[in-house]
Amino acid sequence: MAGWLFVLTLIAALVAVYRPFGDHMYRVVSGTRHSAVERGVYRLVGVDASAGQTWGVYARSVLAFSAVSILFLYAFLRVQDRLWLSLGLPAVGDHIAWNTAVSFVTNTNWQAYSGESTMGHLVQMAGLAVQNFVSAGVGIAVAVVLMRGFAARNAETLGNFLVDLTRITLRILLPLSVLFAVVFMVGGVVQNLSGGTDVTTLTGATQHITGGPVASQEAIKELGTNGGGFYNANSAHPFENPSAWTNWVQIFLILLIPFSLPRVFGRMVGQNRQGYAIAAVMAILALGSVALTVGFEIHGAGTVPQAVGAAMEGKETRFGVANSATFAAATTLTSTGAVNSFHDSYTALGGMMPMVNMMLGEVAPGGVGSGLYGMLILATITVFVAGLMVGRTPEYLGKKIQAREIKLASLYFLVTPLIVLGGTAAAFGTGNASTALNEGPHGLSEVLYAFTSAGNNNGSAFAGITVNTPWWDIALGLAMLLGRFLPLILVLALAGSLARRQPVPESDGTLPTHRPLFVGMVAGVTVVLVALTFLPALALGPLAEGLS
Repeated sequence: MAGWLFVLTLIAALVAVYRPFGDHMYRVVSGTRHSAVERGVYRLVGVDASAGQTWGVYARSVLAFSAVSILFLYAFLRVQDRLWLSLGLPAVGDHIAWNTAVSFVTNTNWQAYSGESTMGHLVQMAGLAVQNFVSAGVGIAVAVVLMRGFAARNAETLGNFLVDLTRITLRILLPLSVLFAVVFMVGGVVQNLSGGTDVTTLTGATQHITGGPVASQEAIKELGTNGGGFYNANSAHPFENPSAWTNWVQIFLILLIPFSLPRVFGRMVGQNRQGYAIAAVMAILALGSVALTVGFEIHGAGTVPQAVGAAMEGKETRFGVANSATFAAATTLTSTGAVNSFHDSYTALGGMMPMVNMMLGEVAPGGVGSGLYGMLILATITVFVAGLMVGRTPEYLGKKIQAREIKLASLYFLVTPLIVLGGTAAAFGTGNASTALNEGPHGLSEVLYAFTSAGNNNGSAFAGITVNTPWWDIALGLAMLLGRFLPLILVLALAGSLARRQPVPESDGTLPTHRPLFVGMVAGVTVVLVALTFLPALALGPLAEGLS
């Protein structure tokens, strides 16, 4: 009962902020006035804030900014030992530095290292945390461009990337991060520049407890659906997540922006009911996932779980099964990847659910920005399928969906399965899957989870597999790069194609896209796409283990 009350209060809070926070984000991304700080940023980088960009120029700006970010962060990590607040830690190795730089720039935040024993405070603050802000800003900016594409009429330009990124970072991400960093400090999350303290444990041994600027990174880590952790234990560490109420706040932050962005979409296209429809699809899928994950873990199959009443292996006793399972569902439904429990220790079917959440394309509600543009592409595919069923030209929000749009949408959903399944096959084919702790179906699940997490830019770890080897660091880094930027380019191309179209008036044959029928159709298309693509791999891994 306590677990369901935990979920219900989250739902109530998200419903309460949907409209006011969504309206605030709409004003940020649609306004034309710039603050003095923003104008200073534009002058510094030589940007004309009034100059619009075509989708191609916008895409090149995103790619160029991200490439520079990867190079800077890689160099930053490689010279860590010469920096202030390095805590005496050595420079980060080449393949770990590559993997980490790609991971944080792509909003994946996959960590093949232990944070407290690898990264100094300056790298955490000026390297990793900075990318937490801008990578989240990139995702929101691309989603805004797709919204503009639906709303535009015969338009060639879709905004300016650096203007969008600056406004989103300074007006949305930064203020909320400062506020919730203070909330976390009140809750007991560490925030200092201490090199650490040596303490004596209950057994008489000596342990070094590392301090650091944790609260400030924790806030943007969750708000920007970044993930990762200052400590190796991530959000299970009491310095990152001290109590049940801070655990609630972290989940709330993870879901805040993704669940509020549909309101921005509704305002942008001039029909709030369209935003409600998209939010409803997200909510249906999310609630189903949370219910199944919590249910599988509470009623875990196996001698030990049944004897003690629940599957407590790998769970934090401060949170319990229900709150841990809810956290796992929330972070994999989004592209967050933070964890407060050990997913490898979940029951077979309970461990399958985080994988399925990511395989859905992380659209319920998904990462900041990426969840919404993924859901809008699913809606586009749905109206096309519905049009074929009734023999009419498909339309969405007055825009005809023709061959170019469907090709782009189809490619969007083919990229990630190719990366995930191809990467998993490569790991087994080259013998690198042998680093998995287990054999059989569970070993396959460990490898499949790693590439699912990287290819979908989630960053959570199933664990139980050694990935800090050159092969794994390079392979997963490539999966993160391709999984982030190929879909992103396709989204921008779709936005450009839609923006150039003249809206057509509604007719008797137009499918209403704000009613329960359409909501159910989009949810069904989402599940069917996943089932057809990933079911064989799931059948060999977690399903085989669970049914045995």
